[in-house]
Amino acid sequence: MPSHGVGVTLKQLKYLVGIADSGLNITSAAERLFTSQPGISKQLKQLEAELGVQLFTRKGKSLAAITPAGREVIARARKILREVGNISSLASDLTAELDGTLSIATTHTQARYVLPEVIRAFRERYPRVDLELHQGTSEQIAELISTNKVDFAIATGSQDLFSHLTLMPIYHWHRIVLVPKGHALTKHTKPLDLKALADHPLVTYVFSGTGESSFKRAFREHGLEPRVVFTARDADIIKTYVRMGMGVGVIASMAFECADREDLVAIDASELFPRVTTWLGFPRDMVLRGYMVDFIHLFAPHYAPRLIRDAARAATQVEVDELLRSVALPIKGGCEQEQQRSIRTRVTDSQALGLDDVGS
Repeated sequence: MPSHGVGVTLKQLKYLVGIADSGLNITSAAERLFTSQPGISKQLKQLEAELGVQLFTRKGKSLAAITPAGREVIARARKILREVGNISSLASDLTAELDGTLSIATTHTQARYVLPEVIRAFRERYPRVDLELHQGTSEQIAELISTNKVDFAIATGSQDLFSHLTLMPIYHWHRIVLVPKGHALTKHTKPLDLKALADHPLVTYVFSGTGESSFKRAFREHGLEPRVVFTARDADIIKTYVRMGMGVGVIASMAFECADREDLVAIDASELFPRVTTWLGFPRDMVLRGYMVDFIHLFAPHYAPRLIRDAARAATQVEVDELLRSVALPIKGGCEQEQQRSIRTRVTDSQALGLDDVGS
């Protein structure tokens, strides 16, 4: 029977979630929450007594597993703690406080090649906001955001792991084929096709465990089997092994920098593989603070701040998709896009100085 005490407290829910996130190790949970092991054990017993259900099965003095009832309670506890955070965020925005923390989980490619300029602009605007950047695979990113350890997830491709989030598509990108200078593929007189690519050992990104990748599907649809000899999360590592002659690289276009042209050749593969979309996601019940809206706007300037707030208030992903349907997404590239941006900047500077010839 449930007890008739003071009721469930936020501290008890915080400790409960802390235990779940620490692998049911109460000592680890106590260290994470800066409290004592006996204190957590006492609060857990009081919570179970208050609810009248067992949240964990036990083996001796240790917790062995989460019960079905425990899973339900923990899921609801996460929502309650998230809403408490939302109230705090709302209060901070109402009092115009410009400090806080923004935690982001993303892939190496986004962190290394796309986000630096966004983060620099954000830091200039919000010097009192602490930024935390976590890198990982799609599965690791999903784990971080589902356990409330980060505010934003920025990833690419399959959205199956993120169905509980509000997802905003940010930009499209294509793959490129990467080979050392003088490689046989650079001497191809015909446009590169998948059959020619399948004849070579390939070096590319680690595949997600959530299903068939668009990379493998492209080969399968042509009755081909890619010979992938090495995979890595990091495009820099892939480029290193391409330089060593281990295989032909297949990477995101924005990971090819102008400095790479000294010894590597990028071959357009936009006709070989489907276009890929990078998106940003956050919990559907999350209240976005002002600086969070600004971060998304800096990352995706094609979304007006009001549209971002409307998307955050949407109840379903269908509503989000409808809101964003008319917005054209940019296609992000690598070195060629850098050069075009540099030329545009030089043109603007030259016009401001009254010069006619940019190259002069």
